[in-house]
Amino acid sequence: MKGSLAVFDNDMAALLVDGKLTDLLIDPPESDPIPRPEAIYRGILERPLKGMHGAILGLPDGQRAFLKDAKGISPGTAIVVQVATFAEDGKASPVSRKLLFKSRYAIVTPSNPGLNIARNIHDEEERNRLLEIAHGAVDGGNEGLILRSACNGADRETITDDILNMLDMCRTVITGSEGREPELLLDAPTATVRAWRDWDEPDQVDNTDRSFEHHGVLDYIDQAMTSRVKMGDHAWLSIEPTRAMVAIDVNTGGDFSPAAGLKANLAAAKEISRQLLIRGLGGQITVDFAPVNKKERAKIESALKAAFRRDGVDTIIAGWTPLGNLELQRKRERFPLSEATK
Repeated sequence: MKGSLAVFDNDMAALLVDGKLTDLLIDPPESDPIPRPEAIYRGILERPLKGMHGAILGLPDGQRAFLKDAKGISPGTAIVVQVATFAEDGKASPVSRKLLFKSRYAIVTPSNPGLNIARNIHDEEERNRLLEIAHGAVDGGNEGLILRSACNGADRETITDDILNMLDMCRTVITGSEGREPELLLDAPTATVRAWRDWDEPDQVDNTDRSFEHHGVLDYIDQAMTSRVKMGDHAWLSIEPTRAMVAIDVNTGGDFSPAAGLKANLAAAKEISRQLLIRGLGGQITVDFAPVNKKERAKIESALKAAFRRDGVDTIIAGWTPLGNLELQRKRERFPLSEATK
């Protein structure tokens, strides 16, 4: 990634591009035993939820999980599940029975057989090369496999080793999943692992003492703890997390012309993605954009979609409300910055 710097400091990882913070990964404190996304547990079904076909599962340390599809499963049954997202405050952690073992180059899917290549690898010769590597590594196994975009141009040995490591991890977890008590079978990846796995290779890396201070990351974090975000000389965003949702307000800064409104809204569409990443925010999000003609809404949605595709967090644009606000639903896969700094 041109002009990029990855900075590591204990339980945090920051990505700066051209000197600007574009991503921030934070580990929850070790003293907080909350279930973390991607962790795999053996849970025990405690209570079916009638009418929802779901159930509450018991996890270690007295934690609870919500399994959406538990029809026909009796109380007391042990079920292997993976945490899907961080839980909303006071609620059980959403989990799934479809396990994913994800690394930089490969994702192993034990419940979904078949070999697949990342869609953004378009070169047919490269896709054929990767399929050949995948077939050789899987060697008749029943697991499914997805080769990620990082495989594009990577050497055979690197990709093969990554696939074999993920297959071994998958098989070890599944083989050791038998039991009658709640148990953590595979811990969630740390911020450092996720940075290596999900970020494009940076130009530079700094993991020395006080690296966050040296590169101004602490200043960026201080800025992200405030609600107001400047966009240029006049326009600004207000980001207010509440218990029910995240409210975002776009302001033109005194220029109420249609041109200023559209300019501020398009700038906000790009900035919102970055701010949600840095702040670790997800769930229901409502954006009050500056007033514009309805025909301009498509441009705003297009800019938002492009930004969300780049940030990699599943985000659904639900649509515009009668009052002209745009509603989003975003996966809670980040630990909130506000919680980490308490």
